[in-house]
Amino acid sequence: MVTWVEATACGAGGGLIVEAVVTFGRLRAWQHARHTARSAVRRLPRIEEFIDPLADSLAALFRLALGGAAAWLLHDEITGVYAAVTVGASAPALLAQLGRATTAAEALQGGPGGGPGAVVPSPSEGTSAREGRLS
Repeated sequence: MVTWVEATACGAGGGLIVEAVVTFGRLRAWQHARHTARSAVRRLPRIEEFIDPLADSLAALFRLALGGAAAWLLHDEITGVYAAVTVGASAPALLAQLGRATTAAEALQGGPGGGPGAVVPSPSEGTSAREGRLS
């Protein structure tokens, strides 16, 4: 088990790792756009079209805070550094899932049966799947 300080620091680090991956994706898109423009002899796109320093810095700060907060909240359940980093990296999705759950039991079981984005099969789909027939 890790202390709350270690969990918070590692969770924040996990949030920053995800932000680094997102930023790399934007840089890769900029690089691809530049290569495409260069081969078509067009104006090269500027990096400001792909990265907004103020907005991206705020997003990174909030991802860091969410990662640290999620790991702090769950520090009693976290058994190691890698788990704390994983909690921090998945903090936005994890906290959104916990926010949709109405009870602690539902939070531990993955939320209520039909939250937003849940796929609920129609009765005919359920019947045909059980009987081994294709619709």
